[in-house]
Amino acid sequence: MKKVAVLMAPGFEERETVTIVDILRRAGMQSRTFHFGEEFVTGMHGMRVRAEKVFGPEIRDYDVLVLPGGRPGGENLRKNPQVLDMVRYFDREGKYVAAMCSGTLVLAEAGIIDGKRVTGYTGYAEKLTCGIFVDDVAVADANIITSQGPATPYPFAYKIAETLGVDVGDLREKMLYNFAGGK
Repeated sequence: MKKVAVLMAPGFEERETVTIVDILRRAGMQSRTFHFGEEFVTGMHGMRVRAEKVFGPEIRDYDVLVLPGGRPGGENLRKNPQVLDMVRYFDREGKYVAAMCSGTLVLAEAGIIDGKRVTGYTGYAEKLTCGIFVDDVAVADANIITSQGPATPYPFAYKIAETLGVDVGDLREKMLYNFAGGK
């Protein structure tokens, strides 16, 4: 079973974080949330959500590291040297690093998107200049998976699962994603 570590820093974007975990679990992946000291983490809209595990070396055993956005959640991740070290470790090891919205700025700060196709929040073409910015909802290039923002966690989570070899066709149908106009 593939293992996915989703980081929760104060100010995380609730929809991006919880939706991603939910979809990846439905896809049969072991998706766990990690905090940085306080078990209950407050999101950018004031929701307090309990993270399951404390951030630490155990994450190195996971297949995917996910960095949701949020204000100031993405910035809190970007300013954390331990997060930057973990992102660089995953990249060096060829493991997947997935980020959306302001979480994509962590990838730029870590220096791991040079020459890779990436996407991010509106206006981030100017902030992700070390990568090749494309205006797509969700993008996978080598071991980097990125997405745009609060409306895109569904295609982002499906892209993560597909990149890891999971057929999400039935899951999309069961979740009515195709009915709602998702592609």
